[in-house]
Amino acid sequence: MKAVRMVEEGRPLQMQEVPVPRVGETDVLVRIEAAGICHSDVHYRAGTSPVGGLPQTLGHEIAGIVESVGSKVQETAVGDRVCLHYLVTCGECHYCRTGHEQFCVEGKMLGKHLDGGYAEFISVPARNAVPLADAVSFEHGAALMCSSSTSFHALRKGRLEPGETVAVFGAGGLGMSAIQLARAFGALQVLAVDIHPSRLELAERYGAVPVNASLEDPVTEIRRLTGGRGVDVALEVIGLRETMEQAVQSLAILGRAVLAGIADRPFEIDSYSELLGREAEVIGSSDHLLHEMPLLLELARQGALDDLDAVILTETRMPDRR
Repeated sequence: MKAVRMVEEGRPLQMQEVPVPRVGETDVLVRIEAAGICHSDVHYRAGTSPVGGLPQTLGHEIAGIVESVGSKVQETAVGDRVCLHYLVTCGECHYCRTGHEQFCVEGKMLGKHLDGGYAEFISVPARNAVPLADAVSFEHGAALMCSSSTSFHALRKGRLEPGETVAVFGAGGLGMSAIQLARAFGALQVLAVDIHPSRLELAERYGAVPVNASLEDPVTEIRRLTGGRGVDVALEVIGLRETMEQAVQSLAILGRAVLAGIADRPFEIDSYSELLGREAEVIGSSDHLLHEMPLLLELARQGALDDLDAVILTETRMPDRR
């Protein structure tokens, strides 16, 4: 089969002929119909985030059709439409057994430690193949497996409740998904913070109130828009010291700042006025969980995450992840 592979850091990917992967007794072979491009792949090629070994087939946002199944697979059948949860885990360690498999002691990631989706076929454990409804395109399903699922997990970490207010710092791929998901979760008001007018225009189409941080101080504007109170949940998906600090500073009393962007510098917190004095929280959010995928995909099927083509195009330009 054909595969587009990373063979050397800092060099262009190469098209190669490689064997069709073997299918174990608990695995499924998927014919790939769509594979998204994440900014993580740029980091991998640059060597900023090393892959598990070279050559490596990149691509962790994957959707396709089941081509064959292992002898012990019962719940997945040939011809099923699926998208792939990109964390391949042991299922047995403490973290897997307690529902935190992103910290699996033997966990590996498709497209980083294991050959990924820039190929014609991929073999994965059957549990990683999540059913994809006919109403959801393969392209949409692939994007759901990274940007949308990461935002979904982050909002769940933030314990967002109906009627609360949310500020999303960064209106790229993760942010645009977060805006739509926050509305689906019942947020009363969603504020989108960015410096690019085109992204803010798109965010407004999805029901967010735009805050242009290139024209005004976002913390001051967020407090003005919330009647001086601040937001219940601030989600940072850019990975900048400045926006992480702004996310914390924009919180209301009992607010939660969830950090999903990855920064290369630490940020500062005034522990009394910004945390203790408000009983506020700063929460880290890493990847997402397999058991979250069915609800996310149902939201997509029902149209709560729509116009994903626009989101996909935005994500390829926005360095939100890893």
